[in-house]
Amino acid sequence: MPEAPVPSPSAADAAARDAIRAEALRLGFDAVGFTQAVLPDAVRAGLDAFLAEGMHGTMGWLADRAAQRAQPRTLWPEAVSVIALGLNYGPDEDPLAVLARRDRGAISVYAQGKDYHDVVKSRLKALGRWMARRFAGTELKVFVDTAPVAEKPLAQQAGLGWQGKHTNLVSRGHGSWLFLGEIYTTLDLPPDPPEHDYCGSCHACLSVCPTEAFPAPYRLDARRCLSYLTIEHRGPIPEEFRAPMGNRIYGCDDCLAACPWNKFARAHAEPAFAPRATLRAPRLADLAALDDAAFRALFSGSPVKRIGRDRFVRNVLVAIGNSGDPALRPVAQARAEDADPVVAEAARWAALRLEDRSREAGA
Repeated sequence: MPEAPVPSPSAADAAARDAIRAEALRLGFDAVGFTQAVLPDAVRAGLDAFLAEGMHGTMGWLADRAAQRAQPRTLWPEAVSVIALGLNYGPDEDPLAVLARRDRGAISVYAQGKDYHDVVKSRLKALGRWMARRFAGTELKVFVDTAPVAEKPLAQQAGLGWQGKHTNLVSRGHGSWLFLGEIYTTLDLPPDPPEHDYCGSCHACLSVCPTEAFPAPYRLDARRCLSYLTIEHRGPIPEEFRAPMGNRIYGCDDCLAACPWNKFARAHAEPAFAPRATLRAPRLADLAALDDAAFRALFSGSPVKRIGRDRFVRNVLVAIGNSGDPALRPVAQARAEDADPVVAEAARWAALRLEDRSREAGA
C-alpha cells in the first residue's frame, strides 16, 4: 500500500515558522532549523548499542533516561515540533597552539568564557516568551544539554549540520563550533530539510585523537576520551591515558579543531564567550596551588566550576607530570599529601615522572 502523501504546510504555518526564525536570529542565534518531534528508530538503536558496550563509562544518566533521550515525545508527549538552535562559539585563534606550551594548561575553547548553559538558556527563554505572546495557547519547553534530549540528531534532522565521524555536529557555515539548544512546542511548524553528511573520505578527526577514542568512524568510546576523563571521570586518570593527556586540563578540542570544515567558520561575536585572560593559557604552577575557595573564585560563572577543585587539580598535576620541566617538581611535591587521595596520588606520580626526566637529562 503506497504511503499517504505528506500534506503541504499551510500558509499560516509557514508564516509562523518564518517569524520564529527571524526572531531567533534577532535574538542572536546563528543557526535555526525546524523538525517534527519524532526521531528515527536508528537513534535509539545506536544509543542502545553504545550503552550495551559500556562506552558511556560512568555516565549513568545516559542509560537512566535513554528512552526519553531517543524520542522527543517520550520526554513530552504533547510535543509536535522541535526548533533546533545554534550559537556560534568559534575561537579567534588556533585552539591547539597552547598544547606546545607545556608549563601552561589547555582549557577547552567552550569553557574559557561564561557558562554557555546560562547564555543559551537565557536566549531560549526569551524566544519562548516571544512565542507565547505571538501564538496564543501554544505550549513549549526549552532545553540545553542538561536534559535527556538527542541534540545532535535533532539538529541534523532540522538542517543545522550533520554528525561527523567524531560524533559531534559539523556545520557547513560554522564548522565544529556550535552550542545547541532546543525548543519543543505544540505548534505544528513545517520542517526544514535534513542536512547531508559531507565528511566523505576524510578522517582527520579520527587520526588526531591522542587516545584513539574512536573505534570506528561515527563511534566514540567515551572511556578513552580526554573530555570524559578530565570532566566526567571521578577517580584517578588511568595510567595509559596520562601521557597522551599532555597539558589538557579541562576537555579536549583536538577532533573539533582538526575538521577541515572549520575553514568556513568565523570567530564568535558573543561577548559572554570571550575568553577570560586568566583561562587562555593559565600557568600550571598557579592552578596547582588552588584551594577550594580560590578555585571557586577563579571559575565563578564558568562550566569548569562544576567538576570541583579536587578533580581539576588532579588534571593539573597530570599535566605537570607531562611538562618535562624539573622546576615544576616542587609544585607537585607540595600536593603529595593533599587531603584528597586522588589529588595526592596524581601529585606523587607527577613528582616521580619529573624526577625520572631529570635523571634522563643528566645521563
